Amino acid sequence: MKPVTPSTKRTPQQNGAGLSRRAFLSRAAAATAFAVIPRRVLGQGQVAPSGKITLAAIGVGGQGLQNVHIFLEFPEIQVVAVCDVHREADGFLSWNWTQGKEQRKAGREPARRLVEEYYAKEKASGTYKGCRTYNDYRELLEKEDVDAVMIATPDHTHAVITMAALKKRKHVYCEKPLTYSVYEARQVAEEARRAKVATQLGNQGQALQEARITCEFIWDGAIGPVREVNVWSGPRFWAYPPFEGRPTETPPVPDGLDWDLWLGPAPYRPYHPAYHPWVWRNWWDFGTGLLGDLGCHKLSTVFKALKLGHPTAVEACSTKNNGEQYPLGVIAHFEFPARGDMPPVTLHWYDGGLKPPTCKDLEPGRQMGDVTYIGDKGVLMGHRLVPESKQKAYGRPPQKLPRSPGHHKEWINACLGGPPAGSNFVDHAGLLTEVCLLGNVALRAGKKLTWDGPNLKVTNDKDANRFLHREYRQGWSL
Repeated sequence: MKPVTPSTKRTPQQNGAGLSRRAFLSRAAAATAFAVIPRRVLGQGQVAPSGKITLAAIGVGGQGLQNVHIFLEFPEIQVVAVCDVHREADGFLSWNWTQGKEQRKAGREPARRLVEEYYAKEKASGTYKGCRTYNDYRELLEKEDVDAVMIATPDHTHAVITMAALKKRKHVYCEKPLTYSVYEARQVAEEARRAKVATQLGNQGQALQEARITCEFIWDGAIGPVREVNVWSGPRFWAYPPFEGRPTETPPVPDGLDWDLWLGPAPYRPYHPAYHPWVWRNWWDFGTGLLGDLGCHKLSTVFKALKLGHPTAVEACSTKNNGEQYPLGVIAHFEFPARGDMPPVTLHWYDGGLKPPTCKDLEPGRQMGDVTYIGDKGVLMGHRLVPESKQKAYGRPPQKLPRSPGHHKEWINACLGGPPAGSNFVDHAGLLTEVCLLGNVALRAGKKLTWDGPNLKVTNDKDANRFLHREYRQGWSL
């Protein structure tokens, strides 16, 4: 079967005019008896002749609901099922930045209502009842014959869900970081290679034009060979626990929450609102901290621009680390070897409001960017040369990379037979996640580690290898 030609519908992430969703469906209906055809009719990895990719959303809290909002706008997508361990609850953060970061209801029932109300607007009757709900992703994957899944659960369950979907040869869109552990990242990337399906990590900034301009500046030699990169992140954007260590209270599990399923492969502990919703990122058992979360955003362009592979060494330090919660601030250093004609480079990570030294060429009063490339002939801050007078004199580097149609659209096009998405698991997201999480390994090991990336092994501290993965709770596996 030939790939379906992607729609040219205009979305918030695309430029250019196009058909509205209503017009698209009207024309399709006039031409054919339009229907969403199940995968089983077509065979693995194929999409219905209608061009509809049937999608199930797994994990529909704050970010998951936002992704559902986005995917509903694409005429190529038909959301047919939603899954979450929480039926319905308050306290989830909205990621609709145009409306602020207000808290709102989330869970499988709010997600179902969102989907059905959206599609009802396309029906002459004004009603639609075609979105099914699930508590357990395993039941969904067993019963639903979907083409693709979107995964936006907490970090500690990314790998088991993603792996289950890949083994069923589903296209996968997974929020960052791709996995909870370094070992999981390697296993998921290898399974994605075998599955030969479309994948995309939820690090949306990789699709921005600015990311490509950054690469083009460096490849054009605008600052000469790059030997150092500084990356920093502000304080965490989620609430920090008002206590140190685990809470001692054991309140009842809220109605509609399957706490055991929420824990998944993580070690058992009693429910407490300090873990869910939203604030699970604080905890080593569930989240990966700012380095795991924002590292996949901020380091993506660094990896592409400098053509980075495995580091040879990593070390990290932090403010007080009690072993339970991600520290308030972390500094990590990654050493990468030469790549072709590019020299060795050291990447410095700062978070929690900790910052690198101010760039020497930065003009007074100008704010320091969060990613700075230091070359033999100059400095690039984000996608602009420093100082600004040098940027104005240099202008725009020659374009060498095609521009993205939008982060989500990249994945949709890949599902329809187009080129791999920019943050697919095999070529980019797997290694990116490995390296980010390796910083956490060094932090927990408390020493500088030498790293054999191809063999997934710390070579100077055998005991540190235990932080590359953890034993799953009984009943869970990749």
